[in-house]
Amino acid sequence: MLGAPIQMEETGQHTITRVETVMATIRQRIAGRSLTTGARLPSVRAMATFVGVSTSTVVDAYERLVGEGVILSRPGSGFFVATQAAPFSLSAAGPKLDRAVDPFWVSRQSLEAKEGDPKPGCGWLPSSWLPNQAIRKGLRALSRSDDTALADYGSPLGLEPLRQLIVRRMADRGMEASPGQIMLTESGTQAIDLLCRLFLEPGDTVLVDDPCYFNFQALLRAHRATMVSVPYTPSGPDIELFAQAMEQHRPRLYITNSAIHNPTGATLSPVVAHRVLKLADQFNLTIVEDDIFADFEHSIAPRLAAFDGLDRVVHIGSFSKTLSASARCGFIAAKKDWIEGLIDLKIATSFGGGRLSAELVYKVLSDGSYRKHIEALRTRLSKSMFEASARLKPLGILPFVEPQAGMFLWGRLPGNVDAAGVARSALDRNIVLAPGNAFSLSQSATNYMRFNVSQSLDDRVFEVLREALEGFP
Repeated sequence: MLGAPIQMEETGQHTITRVETVMATIRQRIAGRSLTTGARLPSVRAMATFVGVSTSTVVDAYERLVGEGVILSRPGSGFFVATQAAPFSLSAAGPKLDRAVDPFWVSRQSLEAKEGDPKPGCGWLPSSWLPNQAIRKGLRALSRSDDTALADYGSPLGLEPLRQLIVRRMADRGMEASPGQIMLTESGTQAIDLLCRLFLEPGDTVLVDDPCYFNFQALLRAHRATMVSVPYTPSGPDIELFAQAMEQHRPRLYITNSAIHNPTGATLSPVVAHRVLKLADQFNLTIVEDDIFADFEHSIAPRLAAFDGLDRVVHIGSFSKTLSASARCGFIAAKKDWIEGLIDLKIATSFGGGRLSAELVYKVLSDGSYRKHIEALRTRLSKSMFEASARLKPLGILPFVEPQAGMFLWGRLPGNVDAAGVARSALDRNIVLAPGNAFSLSQSATNYMRFNVSQSLDDRVFEVLREALEGFP
């Protein structure tokens, strides 16, 4: 019934184990339909004799297949083939290429792109640029931790040693806080979501930059907020239009990046920061300052939270960009009475939070190798920024500013070229770009595009851009 067993062999990753041999034999027979849904598998002893392995190996293989849902265990009766899923279809699984270029467009295309496809439009570093060896070291250390670290809920505020470390890191950038003013979250995105829950009612007005990080728009729409945008300049929001928006719309919140602006790469100037805070005080405005790119800086840029002292400003950050997007961990820094309300919301929406990720992040950040990683990463990004800019300019794509740090370059396409059209054309060649209007509430960035320089150095990117631009009048 089973045919010849599969022999162990070398692969590019490792030698196939005996357990994997048994599992592969069963999967192959199911795929070939010699074992169909409901069929009883050979007994453990019979399978061990057939494949030439120990009974304990077969037990392990069968248990793993049960865990994967490939087979079922019926106590007293044996093991049986489970109902198999319908054949996988790439066409059904792929993203909808013709969907509107909205705040979800770039995220969907980037997250669903195939491994190896260039993603100049995505918002993260290549995995090879991250401190993977330090993460592996942290995981090994974590595996030796006591059971509470591995299995229990954490405190609602989050791991205290990590909060203390965040306080010290903030102090290095001129911001004062106590550990009691820090609450860990599972990401920067969750931090903004919790703040929207705390501060907003449906219909409340929120001020955003134009352009701004597209997921700000997506989150605010999910909270049914009314958005008003203010043009962003190389030194911060256009302060005259900012003042007009405050007078006319009386927004509840302003959400922005200060140190390294997404998508423009611009840096807030001290003069503009001072005027923004004066207007916030005049109109009772709360500011959410997203600072997730802090570790990319070569020199410390102005922070609204540093000038304000966490009075009207809530400061948030995460470690997804420089450490790992898989180890989800972020934080909120705010005055204590706001933290109290946020703790209740965190318990209501996610209960204990990601303690395991927080433990891992702390182990990596407190390792001396992280500082060296960041220093090397800043140098690498600077070189990539120079090279990407130098290769884009001959195509007629000019930078909005020459960013002082970070991974984003906000480029203006030549003439009246539609960036969305270029992005769709590139997607036909499996290259993900980020057209400007995905970031613009006013839809005034038709001929702009955001480039992640760490993901833009593949020759295919510039070839596709050149061909797409030549196709536009």
